[in-house]
Amino acid sequence: MAKLKNNKLKLYGFNNLTKSLSFNIYDICYTKTKEDRQKYIEYIDEQYNSERLTKILKDVTAGIGASVLNIAKQDYDPQGASVTLLISEEEVPLYVLDPSCNRGELTPGRESIVGHLDKSHVTVHTYPESHPENNISTFRVDIDVSTCGTISPLKALNYLISCFDSDIITIDYRVRGYTRDVKGEKYFIDHEISSIQDFVEIKTIDRYSLIDMNIYQSNIFHTKMKIKDIDLDNYLFEINKEDLSEEEKRDIFEKLNKEMTEIFYGINI
Repeated sequence: MAKLKNNKLKLYGFNNLTKSLSFNIYDICYTKTKEDRQKYIEYIDEQYNSERLTKILKDVTAGIGASVLNIAKQDYDPQGASVTLLISEEEVPLYVLDPSCNRGELTPGRESIVGHLDKSHVTVHTYPESHPENNISTFRVDIDVSTCGTISPLKALNYLISCFDSDIITIDYRVRGYTRDVKGEKYFIDHEISSIQDFVEIKTIDRYSLIDMNIYQSNIFHTKMKIKDIDLDNYLFEINKEDLSEEEKRDIFEKLNKEMTEIFYGINI
């Protein structure tokens, strides 16, 4: 663990630590018919198209104190979307003075640093999915926030959780590489962390069951989260709870709970 002086480690050169935060977020829904499943996928594609995902990632970038260098986005046929943002720790101008020219001409500033900053990025991919055998549709979002330097992707944690209807969340955080102080001593992490849960809002933790699996000596942290309370009103698509019998409610609840439990533990039951 880095010993900070006045809460700031005095480094030799650039902070070379790469900090990566990865999410898998799952939204579960009961879709009784083929038509319901198709409508659910259409709804998800509309709600989380590349335009909206781009806005979310821009907000993430601003929230962690970084700047956007480049945006690539794509909506897929028949479903799903992807967005990638190349980011930097500091604002990089679109154009800078060309040092090789004595006439004061401008040269593209961002093109010259793309290769150096290729490890600082934010990406999101969506995966709507269903199967006719169990009447359950699942929407999965994969998000990666990777930074190089002092900025921390952990600042984006709570905002990203709030952006999606999250029934199951798996989070991985890892610090790679090392940086040096002015005396040449290596530091393999530059901040204190014992669990990803340390950075999750209490109100969120109260809503979930959580499991940690951490490898402290390798600066690898893993947390799984499963929603505690399944309120059928939040999981029925094109169906009213009042129109269901008690037996149907129990059957739907069991299917939803089975789906969530299998995803949470990574096993079929």
